[in-house]
Amino acid sequence: MFTPAELLEINVLLKPENKIVILTHYNPDGDAVGSSLGLKHYLKAKGIHAEIVVPNDFPKFLKWMPEAKKCVIAEYKRKYAFDLVNEADVIFCLDFNSPSRIGMVGDWLTHAKGKKILIDHHQQPEAFDYVYSDTVIPATSQMIYHFIEAMEDENLVDQDIAECLYTGIMTDTGGFRFRSTSATTHRIIANLIEKGADPSLITSNTWDTNTVSRLHLLALILGRIEVVCNDRVAVLYLTRNELKEYGFQKGDTEGFVNYGLSILGVKMAAFFMEDLYEDFIKISFRSKDDIDVNQFSRKYFNGGGHINAAGGKSYESLQDTIATFKAKIEEDEM
Repeated sequence: MFTPAELLEINVLLKPENKIVILTHYNPDGDAVGSSLGLKHYLKAKGIHAEIVVPNDFPKFLKWMPEAKKCVIAEYKRKYAFDLVNEADVIFCLDFNSPSRIGMVGDWLTHAKGKKILIDHHQQPEAFDYVYSDTVIPATSQMIYHFIEAMEDENLVDQDIAECLYTGIMTDTGGFRFRSTSATTHRIIANLIEKGADPSLITSNTWDTNTVSRLHLLALILGRIEVVCNDRVAVLYLTRNELKEYGFQKGDTEGFVNYGLSILGVKMAAFFMEDLYEDFIKISFRSKDDIDVNQFSRKYFNGGGHINAAGGKSYESLQDTIATFKAKIEEDEM
């Protein structure tokens, strides 16, 4: 958490006349959107207006959250988004540890004059004016709740805040099943439910929203999962042509990598997908126990994240990327 002195300084910055912007990472997920909206609604409860800027669009299944559709999407409104960041007095940076993680918005952030406040749970954060970094906490949305507590404003948590933070925690913990989920996490969830978050409604709005294209793609990869490295590593993939054939929509492949990890005996899963428009391979890694996919991704695939959940990127062909992956897991004895 921020030091008491830092909290006092931040509190001075949070005044209605200041322009405040909230940023999150490229390809925003449930925690990125949930933490950003939760913080926005908290500031609103304090009488402070804030704008959320996201680098690119996010899945429809996250747009049910209060005011989610008011997020400024930089890829659609570049000039407006740039002006917001450039003119901001305070910039909250949520769920990313480096400007390089937020696409073109990262360059705007680097040159912006506003005070930069980082709240994030990824490893190896870069320097910001104020840093609250904790890699043990399973979701940035939980950190936003701790921040509200530290500001002694827990009484301001209303249904809007509760729904957004609950969604962020739920999605980033895989439905509270990842090992980083703690007793503290569950206590916060209980508090959010008491503040108006409806677990059944949130789960339905977020996860019970399958499209036909998603189910077709899921059936395709489930039919060809490969298990390698003495049955300890699962490999899944999708090609660009397959995405086009089945009418891929943003968010359709969310969580696919977890199916590989659910196989009995598997300790690591990797999902490879050709980008729909650019020549690179997007990679998602998941693992169990002490298998560190964060370091593995940083070492070989231009990525990073958490010990048990990370992402990466490759500029080789899909076939060559998978071949490289198989060679490296054997080499590192994953």
